[in-house]
Amino acid sequence: MRRPLPKLPSWLPVDGYILALVGTVALAALLPARGPAATVAEGTSTGAVALLFFLYGARLSTHEAMAGLRHWRLHLTVLACTFVLFPVLGLAARGLVPHVLPPALYTGLLFLCLVPSTIQSSIAFTSLARGNVAAAICAGSFSSLVGIVVTPLLAGLVLHGNGGGFSADGLLSIVCQLLVPFTAGQLLRRWIGGFLVRHKIVLGQVDRGSILLVVYTAFSAGMVEGIWHQVSGPRLLCLLGVEAVLLAVMLTATSYGAKRLGFPRADRIAITFAGSKKSLAAGLPMASVLFGAQAGLAVLPLMLFHQMQLMVCAVLAKRFAAQAPAAAEPAGTGTGTGSAAAAGSAAVSGARG
Repeated sequence: MRRPLPKLPSWLPVDGYILALVGTVALAALLPARGPAATVAEGTSTGAVALLFFLYGARLSTHEAMAGLRHWRLHLTVLACTFVLFPVLGLAARGLVPHVLPPALYTGLLFLCLVPSTIQSSIAFTSLARGNVAAAICAGSFSSLVGIVVTPLLAGLVLHGNGGGFSADGLLSIVCQLLVPFTAGQLLRRWIGGFLVRHKIVLGQVDRGSILLVVYTAFSAGMVEGIWHQVSGPRLLCLLGVEAVLLAVMLTATSYGAKRLGFPRADRIAITFAGSKKSLAAGLPMASVLFGAQAGLAVLPLMLFHQMQLMVCAVLAKRFAAQAPAAAEPAGTGTGTGSAAAAGSAAVSGARG
């Protein structure tokens, strides 16, 4: 009889998938793919990225997303935080180069500010905090959908001269690896949607395995190119400090900004979690397309920020839940506190999104 894989204790502040990512980075550092192996790894990674975005497209319910348009003020607020306020803060951090952050890490920090919001973890934390779960679902879906187009466009505008930006080949890669598979997934969803639902656990492992492959390929290329000599321990600590400030500013801006705009409590919670978070699952494959061999350092800030936001938002969600009125339930779900807590626990233990 097969035994289930051991799970990390619930009190451990680092989730298992983040540990898998760190292990993948360590493997790339010790045994980077070189020569023909690097060619095979790069080709496989390219296929994995295309598969990821095909599955993203097939899973995203266009009907549900369109039904959520009635909350247009909330969605515009989340999109403004994700694709306007975050990039503005990223551009403002340019003053930290080179004394606080080296150019390579700043490029990764700026890229972090351009990727879309999460879906699953935003939903789970909103549920745990007894917020508007339906709005969080739509807001995350809209952000992911818009990010397929907006993130590469913003990267072309603001990363020029910082190791990113567009070329004709880069644009073609984005279309072929991101937009075409995503569109194909949307078109085929009506025929394969049932299959995806029945096998969502297996496909979730495919998602995670594909992202690990992308990480290995990117960090292997970085090792071969010698880009890791540009970063020291103190620089990484500086990066963590900058990201902590960035997360604190965004959580404050989304929370108090939503209150000033007159949103009810449940909507403010959805805005706080959806508007302050960034998607590791969407950002890693995008970085592999945009940066190529330089993707290793470019995704490091996103990986660190992702773990930081999970830990901080888990604490905030529990605090919001404790402050909620006694009769409050997660809006739009019809479920009680038990299911909300389970959803929140799932967000902390799973890094996808």
